[in-house]
Amino acid sequence: MPRILVASLPFAGHVGAMTAVAGELVRRGHEVVAHTGAKYAPRFTTAGAKWLAWSQATDFDDADLAATFPEVGDGKGVRGGKANTELVLFGTGAGQAEDILAEARREPFDLIVGDHLAFGAALAGEVLGMPWASVAVTPLSLTSRDLPPAGMPVLPATGPVGRARDAVLRGLAKAAYRRFADPMHNRMRSAMGLGPAPAGSGLDSLYSPHLVLAQGVPGLEYHRGDLPSHFRFVGRLAAAAATGTELPPWWPELAAARAEGRPVVHVTQGTLDVDPNDLLKPAISGLADRRVLVVCTTGGAPPSALGALPDNVRAASFLPHDLLLPLVDVMVTNGGWGGVLAAVRAGVPLVVAGASLDKPEVARRVAWSGTGVDLGTGRPGASKVSRAVLQVVSQPRFRQRAQELSVSLTAAGGADAAGGLLEGLLAARR
Repeated sequence: MPRILVASLPFAGHVGAMTAVAGELVRRGHEVVAHTGAKYAPRFTTAGAKWLAWSQATDFDDADLAATFPEVGDGKGVRGGKANTELVLFGTGAGQAEDILAEARREPFDLIVGDHLAFGAALAGEVLGMPWASVAVTPLSLTSRDLPPAGMPVLPATGPVGRARDAVLRGLAKAAYRRFADPMHNRMRSAMGLGPAPAGSGLDSLYSPHLVLAQGVPGLEYHRGDLPSHFRFVGRLAAAAATGTELPPWWPELAAARAEGRPVVHVTQGTLDVDPNDLLKPAISGLADRRVLVVCTTGGAPPSALGALPDNVRAASFLPHDLLLPLVDVMVTNGGWGGVLAAVRAGVPLVVAGASLDKPEVARRVAWSGTGVDLGTGRPGASKVSRAVLQVVSQPRFRQRAQELSVSLTAAGGADAAGGLLEGLLAARR
């Protein structure tokens, strides 16, 4: 029986995609060992995988990063983003690799499959000299001659002047990578006895050169004429919906509201940036007097954290998207890629307020794809949220585009397609 290592950073959004991959590989008869933090071990063992703890890698709780890495603070702004990159991403990479290599010495792996930001999987694959695969759990950050560099607050150019602009920006980004990212990257590589990465390569060299499974589809991801052939879009990677989920007593109100012609608006900040003052409370305030039913999820906090709720607002800590989204007319979110893919997969248009990590990139892709509105900030005012929601509800083109891309996401195959591609890589190695 082939033995496969599946590695995931212990963040909820990453774990959702990687448990889908792990579960599919188990279903296909492989022995799967999951390397992730203790908080998410049960998610993988429930899917049938064995758990390999983060021992040399510094484990953490994604709901309170600052408890382990005080410099990260709330994760926002340039300082928070820099600390997150240095301490969480690059800082834990060598420890992840040491954990994986120790287990491989005990019993070899036939394949390594890593969340593309779990850098230890890439390092271990390189040290072992074996093929390994990346799962892109966020939008692609790969450098392209057709795009501005990832992280720049601009959309891809459409004319000669814009293309010249993007070329200049790519040059500036490469210089910045040499100065800021290369030292962190090379310290991590040196700890594993590896030579330096290509100068100014950013995260490009941390994608697998053998197989990259990219969440999303063309049309929701920017077009790249130079995308390598081993990058394959697989749609949305999500574990099967949980059965027996207890739903709140007000659940029937969702279908009743739609039957009355009242749009249902879902507001979520995911599970990482969960300060309700950022988006939940402005959305509640802005939509309080509108003829809509607002359904909020807090990402773990009790609904009482939102304070007194207007008559048209319902709240819960968590709700299963697979059950909720078919009853929703628009989703307001801070831009987690997994949640956005879930909405588009359900044909639901979006309003996105993204500020940290990859979330601004997600917001720009939503606007570029025609599936929703980018608010351009992570802390919008109440009136700005209200206007955007009414715009999306009143203009059918947003829902039509989401439904078109829903068809593409379904056709891409999800976990089943990912499993087939990974077995192809495994067969080529064997």
